[in-house]
Amino acid sequence: MVQPRSGRNETVSEVRFQGVRLYLVERKMGRSRRSFLTQLARSKGFMVEDVLSDAVTHVVSEDCQASSLWTWLRGRDVKNLPAMHVLGISWFTDSMKEGKPVAVETRHLIEVDHLFFCLVHSCIVLGSAITRPPLLFPQDALEVLAESYEFKEIPGRCLAFRRASSVLKSLPWAVRCLRDTEGLPCLGEHSKAVMEEILQSGHSFEVEKTLSDEKYQTLKLFTSVFGVGPKTAEKWYRGGLRSFSDVLAAPGIHLNRMQQSGFLHYGDISRAVSKAEARALGNLIDEAVRAVTPDAVLALTGGFRRYRGKEFGHDVDFIVTTREPGKEEKLLTGIIERLKQQGLLLYCEYNASTFDMVKLPSHQFEAMDHFAKCFLIVRLEGGRVEGGLHGAEGDGRGWRAVRVDLVSPPMDRYAFALLGWTGSRQFERDLRRFARAERRMLLDNHTLYDKTKFLAATTEKDIFAHLGLEYIEPWQRNA
Repeated sequence: MVQPRSGRNETVSEVRFQGVRLYLVERKMGRSRRSFLTQLARSKGFMVEDVLSDAVTHVVSEDCQASSLWTWLRGRDVKNLPAMHVLGISWFTDSMKEGKPVAVETRHLIEVDHLFFCLVHSCIVLGSAITRPPLLFPQDALEVLAESYEFKEIPGRCLAFRRASSVLKSLPWAVRCLRDTEGLPCLGEHSKAVMEEILQSGHSFEVEKTLSDEKYQTLKLFTSVFGVGPKTAEKWYRGGLRSFSDVLAAPGIHLNRMQQSGFLHYGDISRAVSKAEARALGNLIDEAVRAVTPDAVLALTGGFRRYRGKEFGHDVDFIVTTREPGKEEKLLTGIIERLKQQGLLLYCEYNASTFDMVKLPSHQFEAMDHFAKCFLIVRLEGGRVEGGLHGAEGDGRGWRAVRVDLVSPPMDRYAFALLGWTGSRQFERDLRRFARAERRMLLDNHTLYDKTKFLAATTEKDIFAHLGLEYIEPWQRNA
């Protein structure tokens, strides 16, 4: 029996697009126009919510002033806001014209990157002055500029801003004024100028200009696809491509397998992974590796290990090895085969080990280690996840795709690999620089070398002890 939906004239049978729920913002639009557009959308099979809630997937507004719109949205206290598309009326118009929800493109977005903004409801009294905390966090603003210079291939400035951002993230207190940063390293004049502007006004002209720049937005969009790096994104941009639909329709673009899978599963793998989903994946990988060898060692690493209490991440990383020398080389292929047999492997790229102790120590910084590794997209069934999947509203599949990376070092290299896979990029760079400059040692994901000999380590604490440092917990490894 078809049940009427409360507060609406349409019935469930009239809804054509179950995974899309619209909310039309009345501000700037007006009540009568909003009512007309709501009826129009419902007549074409769209679900339109009367109230902004966590069920909404697409917010449509005629208020293109990003800062005021986002301030208003933040004030609605909606938990799922980061997962929603916040769109201009052009997306709505295009969708009505096509008679279906069109793909979201850069030109549709009304977005001063909401990952970097928050609305603060109350004032804080500092001494006799009443001040309002900035809408833009300084460390995130500096990260935006670092990413911008990375896209521009200006490594010096990228590194400077990334170092400054990492220093701020490592602080146990929130920076309220520039005086709070006195004596801190790696904060150059440019970084301080950006910070001062934010701390005084809550905004940075340079950062907001960057966030609204078409090229920055497009490169950020393209690099959000699994398998698309800055160089490929730049090539597409130079070719006049500005959206996913442009890329997929361009006759001269030939996507590799990784990129094809990235687009195919974009909705899933661009969505955050919950802690419960990470635990479920850990159980899944543990079952697979135990089927290969019962003495396997499996460790969750990456962001979920680094951030204590972290509820969400972007992918899930594991280190897997065995106490039997040489047997680790077969672990990953065994895991891959089992996941295939279970019908859970959606994509796999396997890189065999090229690790050779004879070629160590390496005097060059290498971003990737030489251990066997694989980059996977795994089908995660909802029944495996305590509390259910962190899925999109209206998604009735009962499963989602998740990015999983596995690396398999020999057991005697396990501690070095675990350290190398747990920490921000800046932390790993700084730790290696400290080893070289202060201790005259060479450190990487494979080993620690002291002038004439390799130093053994079975735990991360052993490595810190060799370096003469106090042990740094995973959640402290920002800078």
